[in-house]
Amino acid sequence: MRVLVVGGSGFLGREVCRRGLGLGCSVVGSFYAGEISVPGVAARRLDVTDRAAVRALVAEVRPDAVVATPYRYDDWAVTADGAAHVAVAAAEVGARLVHVSSDALHAGRPTPYADDDPPAPVHAYGAAKAAAETAVRAIDPGAALVRTSLILGEGSKQIQLCRDALAGRAVLFSDELRCPIDVGDLADAVLELVASSYAGLLNVAGPDAVSRAELGLLVAERDGLDPAGLRTITSAATGLVRPLDVRLDSTRATGLLRTRLRGVRELLAS
Repeated sequence: MRVLVVGGSGFLGREVCRRGLGLGCSVVGSFYAGEISVPGVAARRLDVTDRAAVRALVAEVRPDAVVATPYRYDDWAVTADGAAHVAVAAAEVGARLVHVSSDALHAGRPTPYADDDPPAPVHAYGAAKAAAETAVRAIDPGAALVRTSLILGEGSKQIQLCRDALAGRAVLFSDELRCPIDVGDLADAVLELVASSYAGLLNVAGPDAVSRAELGLLVAERDGLDPAGLRTITSAATGLVRPLDVRLDSTRATGLLRTRLRGVRELLAS
């Protein structure tokens, strides 16, 4: 199987490339900035905001499947328009599409979110991810759309943020609950979906809900760092509008996939 990973230089994209090769796939990874640096992956530069360029690359590669991971937090054109461009190009060549979305499109509430709960974004990034989903579902009803949470693993910006907060260089929110997932678990789940016929939304996140501050304490325990230096704050104190309690119910994915979605406490166990 030939797989095109759009956003192959990103943290998740590189892991999908690596694990795709391990499964015997022929992998092409696109990048805009940075490097893919995965031996065996054919790297191609791509600006996903350029619709013609996206269509040209997909038409040239002729992939059996496309994994779409590109995003830029403060850039609607990359996150929303780029997703639509990839979906159009994949549909034109009849490729299976797995689009990676985010829990950031939810507003936050006291009860967990089911797979099919509609978006209710409260900030620009969440709105861009919601728009991306809308476009992908309209263009390709057979696509799988993966809603995930904080992605962990060595080299993850989430882990680095925790270390920075423990060293007094950053702060962590104490009132924002998420369901972190290991990058390898997520990559394996995405590749399972590539080989499946699952269509629609699917929550793929870890079973443990923790605040960012709690995540920092878990990192401190694992790495032998002094937790006393951890700097925390509440969203209310910052004046920022952010989704707070955003827990994803991944029961459907747990029953559907062979990949075991490990919780953050297991992942960061000493």
